[in-house]
Amino acid sequence: MSHCELITGNEAAAYAVKLVKPHVIAAYPITPQTSLSEKISLYIESGEIKAEYVTVESEHSAMTVLISASTMGARTFTATSANGLLYMHEQLHWAAGSRLPIVMCCVNRGVGAPWSIFNDQQDSFSQRDAGWIQMYCRNNQEIIDTVIQAYRIAEEVYIPVMVCYDGFILSHTMMPVEIPEESLVQEFLPPYTPHTEISPESPKTVNPVFFPWRRENHEGVLCDGYMEKRYKLQDALLHSADIIRRTNRDFAAMFGRDWGGMTWEYRTDDADIFIVGMGSLAMEATVAADELRRGGIRAGVLGIRVFRPFPCREVADALRGARAIIVFEKCVSYGQTGGFSTDLKAALYGTGITAPLHNYVAGLGGRDVKARELTEAVEGSLTAIDGGDGEHKTVWLNCFTG
Repeated sequence: MSHCELITGNEAAAYAVKLVKPHVIAAYPITPQTSLSEKISLYIESGEIKAEYVTVESEHSAMTVLISASTMGARTFTATSANGLLYMHEQLHWAAGSRLPIVMCCVNRGVGAPWSIFNDQQDSFSQRDAGWIQMYCRNNQEIIDTVIQAYRIAEEVYIPVMVCYDGFILSHTMMPVEIPEESLVQEFLPPYTPHTEISPESPKTVNPVFFPWRRENHEGVLCDGYMEKRYKLQDALLHSADIIRRTNRDFAAMFGRDWGGMTWEYRTDDADIFIVGMGSLAMEATVAADELRRGGIRAGVLGIRVFRPFPCREVADALRGARAIIVFEKCVSYGQTGGFSTDLKAALYGTGITAPLHNYVAGLGGRDVKARELTEAVEGSLTAIDGGDGEHKTVWLNCFTG
């Protein structure tokens, strides 16, 4: 039977790992992820998870261990934050290029320098082009459910999945979480069937140097070149959106919780002002939308659950009737604008949606973002737009820029 517990986001992620039963886990401690890997190690020590926990000297080594284990056919898991994720950068590309269904929790934290242990989403955003699926959670219940879904998604499309959630705001905050029944999780998640087979009886070279052109192997079979491999990864990422949607529908049917697939919406049926964001910041925006509606503004929230592949279809459908689009995000593409808003504008190009888009960079390095401040920012944008200022613009919220 499922049951409810009051637990942190890191404990929710650890519970999910226990339920999916990976074979190999490797992680290096880093705040605010540390308590997640500690909890998993306790599960292994007590025998609740029958897995090999590989202690490593760095995050780069942790991902290297999982690449090897996944290539051999093991279900794997790791977790990290901030500069630890950046230290994995080379191996993130290797895991995706090898089409390995590794699942990793990224407990979002600001990137140094200067040092910060507090939350923003710059770490995972900086890895958006590494070939991983990226999913963002709004609360602790979504963390446990998304980690479970991530394994089914990864093992169907053979692409690694990064489950992202905000450090401290979710990782160390306690919320009521329904723990799914283990037998149902095992029914939902079939055993991992690896697409690679390596054994002493069948030796082979994995990921040798690829030439620019296609060439025949020793059996005379014409094989892909480097460019074909890159195309197939891109094509699989784009088509993984259908798998993500279907996985969410199947999960909702079995467990009764629907997280929206690629995106989620709040009070958008009659909205003409759309607040857009990811993770806990989008959840905070639902409170702002309620406050705006009390003031006569028909506001709604479009929450982005999956950042890669980007939910182009969903955002275009949702924003079709928008009078204004207000984006709040915890990352910036240096030398450009807020990173998420750049992708959003690209997705809307050619759709006929011409609503002005105002972008607020907010909450970097853990700076608090209150619903009241989101409300005031939206009101300020609407005053400017109604006054004839329909230009796209980026504002740093609660930041001294003088």
